[in-house]
Amino acid sequence: MTIRLGLTGSIGMGKSTVATMFRSLGVPLFDGDAEVHRLQAAGGAAVAPIEAAFPGTTGPGGVDRQLLGARVLGDAAALARLEAIVHPMVAAARTAFLDTAADAELIVFDIPLLYEKSGPVGLDAVAVVSAPADQQRTRVLARPGMTEEKFARILALQLPDAEKRARADFIIETGTTLADTEAQVAALVACLRAHGVGYCRACARSSLIPKPQG
Repeated sequence: MTIRLGLTGSIGMGKSTVATMFRSLGVPLFDGDAEVHRLQAAGGAAVAPIEAAFPGTTGPGGVDRQLLGARVLGDAAALARLEAIVHPMVAAARTAFLDTAADAELIVFDIPLLYEKSGPVGLDAVAVVSAPADQQRTRVLARPGMTEEKFARILALQLPDAEKRARADFIIETGTTLADTEAQVAALVACLRAHGVGYCRACARSSLIPKPQG
């Protein structure tokens, strides 16, 4: 039976880097963000309905993500309209991915807002990517166009890291070295492939993928 692992983490925690590590180990991975980018690129299926709902947010290159973000960030109703357009399209792509990866031992779903939205529905376990708050802040504020205000508004929409850590089955730490993070990912993949979720969850507290007690 295929193990379905959810991968999540707050902004700036290193989730995209960890996702690449899973792929390098031959694990099929569905990236919801990448699918959204594809849908919103020039010729993407989401461009026309987004322009209809949010006039002036698209152009020859597809959706202007900064303009669209300015329209929906902090506006729950606008965000709900956007999600009503994009989410069904992403769900269809997810179904197609499942068909192609049906024979894999382990597959990963990269879901940025896993706990904030649907929760771990349809998943066997969840791994959260985490780093110290000061490192998170430094990483995020180094991004082009990012400001303190925008960072604060994004964080307000995301579950606190401490709560994600408490809910997750596995924690992948990215606050030390890249090699250490790679070792954690490799250990988790090897454990899941060899022993399954139950065994790996039980031993996570003493493994390279630490899970806080209590």
